[in-house]
Amino acid sequence: MISQNIFHPLDPEPCTCGNCLAENDTWFLQRINQSVEPFLSANYQLSEDAFNWWKILQEEKRNFSHYRETLDTLFQIFPNSPDLIDPRPQECRSCAVVGNSGNLIRSHYGPLIDFHDTIIRINHGQTKGYESDVGNRTTHRIMYPESSTDLDNTTRLVLFPFKIQDLEWLIKAMTTGFSGKTYAPIKSKIKANKDLVMVMNPGFMRYVHEAWLQKKGRYPSTGFMAVLLALHICDEVHVFGFGADRDGNWNHYWEKLKDTNFKTGIHPGIEEYKTIRKLAQKNKIQFYRGW
Repeated sequence: MISQNIFHPLDPEPCTCGNCLAENDTWFLQRINQSVEPFLSANYQLSEDAFNWWKILQEEKRNFSHYRETLDTLFQIFPNSPDLIDPRPQECRSCAVVGNSGNLIRSHYGPLIDFHDTIIRINHGQTKGYESDVGNRTTHRIMYPESSTDLDNTTRLVLFPFKIQDLEWLIKAMTTGFSGKTYAPIKSKIKANKDLVMVMNPGFMRYVHEAWLQKKGRYPSTGFMAVLLALHICDEVHVFGFGADRDGNWNHYWEKLKDTNFKTGIHPGIEEYKTIRKLAQKNKIQFYRGW
């Protein structure tokens, strides 16, 4: 039994499973859209309008036809549909979304994080040496090529693509090897189970930016999109490791902060944090602030 007095959620009362999304809350209902597909599949058709929004995120020059051809190749290698846990009668699908904030240090959240059915980690978020604060289980690892890391055979690789080259990287990195160039060094090959690969839908990314952030910032961070993804695939969502540390710095728990002036770059970090807090205040998620 986990001792509850070591945890500090923003809201002490958890959301009742099955009731959150049904509540008559105008703010929430104006934003949530359960019909938006979080992941790409062989049968999903992204609209050209959504593609044109997505292609400007990292100045993609190629056209919609090239995108569709790339997806055709991708689904010859990876599963045609995402591997999701279906809703179960009288049982909640419990998700932990683990961000990378320095506020996780000395939080002792590890046992609570590991308790969840689905544990989503983001980019380079490490566990070794930090188990007491962040846990050691991972079921889903969100990444893009520039943040990629090797996975064990049971962890789902969840690609958040920002350009066609990201899709090409996934194809090559798990077959013959990728040799392209980008704005940062990337792995030529990656270890992961190809049968557990999932690719976020660019249309879902647009939905998060427009419905949840009201078009603030250039586009959402991977962390914020992970929280919204969890709202769509889980019944209970518990969020850890988001926001600045106790000194107001936006840093990572596994590395010493070098630039105290660093904030959130092109992402609307303050707006994202406010939205997460509001979701918690409305009992849509449980938000653990750290220390």
